Amino acid sequence: MAGAAAAAAQSRPVDVERSTLTVFVYKSGLFSAFADDHVINAPIVGGTLSEGPPFSVAIEARAADLRVQDPNLAVSKRAEVQTRMVGPEVLDAPQFPSIAFESTAIQPKGADSWTVAGRLTLHGQTRAVTFVATRANGRYRGTVTLKQREFGIMPISIAGGTVKVKDEIKIEFDVVAR
Repeated sequence: MAGAAAAAAQSRPVDVERSTLTVFVYKSGLFSAFADDHVINAPIVGGTLSEGPPFSVAIEARAADLRVQDPNLAVSKRAEVQTRMVGPEVLDAPQFPSIAFESTAIQPKGADSWTVAGRLTLHGQTRAVTFVATRANGRYRGTVTLKQREFGIMPISIAGGTVKVKDEIKIEFDVVAR
């Protein structure tokens, strides 16, 4: 019992005000030069991390809270992209409101670097993901790449596929504990 209490005591809440998740969605297709890549802010709504053994991290975001940032898009176009993203074509936020990651193993990779394995739940599908996280100035940073289809999301395609969203997306994180 004392061991479990000590392990739990090492977990700290994620500072949701100073932590960020950023999603990068890219275009492809014959006329992709006329389309836009998308940068999406995914606010973290909760989570914990342990900075000592046993290492662990858990992060949660809400699909409906994701926001298209694309400053070069007209406001009306950005609103259209936002609606499609949270709607039934992509995230289907009303049906699948939570996006969550929970580590299953964290292995030291070097000074202030770790290989993190865990389960990502997105669009009602849970899949294993692995990535490298580094620490500098009390911040944990890294990138994970995933394919939308692995989570039951069909990348959007318009104009008969001449412009489409790539299956592969990149998620960058910058996480700080309180």
